[in-house]
Amino acid sequence: MTTTRRTMLLGTGTLALCAAFHTRVHAADFTYKLANNLPLTHPLNIRLAEAAAGILEESGGRMKINIFPSSQLGNDTETLSQVRNGATEFFSLSPLILSTLVPQAAISGIGFAFPDYATVWKAMDGELGAYARAEIEKKGLVPMEKIWDNGFRQITSSNLAINTPEDLKGFKIRVPPSKLWQSMFSAFGAAPTTINFAEVYTALSTGIVDGQENPLAIASTAKLYEVQKNCAMTNHMWDGFWMLANKKAWERLPDDLREITAKHLNTSALSQRTDVAKVNDTVREELTKSGMTFTDPDKTAFRDTLRQAGFYEEWKGKFGDEAWAILEKAVGVSLT
Repeated sequence: MTTTRRTMLLGTGTLALCAAFHTRVHAADFTYKLANNLPLTHPLNIRLAEAAAGILEESGGRMKINIFPSSQLGNDTETLSQVRNGATEFFSLSPLILSTLVPQAAISGIGFAFPDYATVWKAMDGELGAYARAEIEKKGLVPMEKIWDNGFRQITSSNLAINTPEDLKGFKIRVPPSKLWQSMFSAFGAAPTTINFAEVYTALSTGIVDGQENPLAIASTAKLYEVQKNCAMTNHMWDGFWMLANKKAWERLPDDLREITAKHLNTSALSQRTDVAKVNDTVREELTKSGMTFTDPDKTAFRDTLRQAGFYEEWKGKFGDEAWAILEKAVGVSLT
């Protein structure tokens, strides 16, 4: 290989960059892990990378967050255990799955409660969100103030088009590990099966279940359209991601690093909400081009079925009058 002035300069520059990066990494006073279950291409991970870069820069290299997407550190149940014992410092998790530890966290996921995003953000940035965070803190976790968006959930299937509640009878559907999901789909007469998200694609492709339910952004980024041909736009639940910190790890940070970290994570959460809204405006068309067929069922019929099955009364009893009153005030209707 012939060495020229150009290659020497390039080599020197590369080494300088590597040295600077190496120095910066090892100069960090705190290096924390942040886990999530979504692909790198999902808006959550794109904005998390932005937040981590902002935290590193504003802290002068003292605070570094390494992001582990796509369930790299384990499935949701395993990673929740890790963040509780401090093996992982941060974890973004659906409040509905978090309800396996914090039952009251699932209050935001009551079926057909939220009519639109305006109602969601008013509730989750207001009294309902504050109530949920207080319940989470009782379990030794520290939630950031702003919840990230996952989106309104839709039902997909391999062969059956869902148009009415009756179409769900006997339907084998994957649900996350949460009693609320199991209860709701059982009320429709479906056959819900709990499967962690990391195994969903395989379960659908092998026919263990006939369908699943998730926001469209996940159906796209996780390529579920490859194994699901129909999508019913039910908007049956709104779902988000609480950004959770291990309490001891959080309290180890000096006040200024806690402030910097929370500021960037909360700011990026707001940006990610906008990103998801933009994705929702286009992803249905993209999924249609990928071979999915869409239906737009009457949501009132589904809500009436749940009411008649005693679903709302059951969960009002589980959450208690205080939490239920906060929910109904937030959504502006009486669900029971």
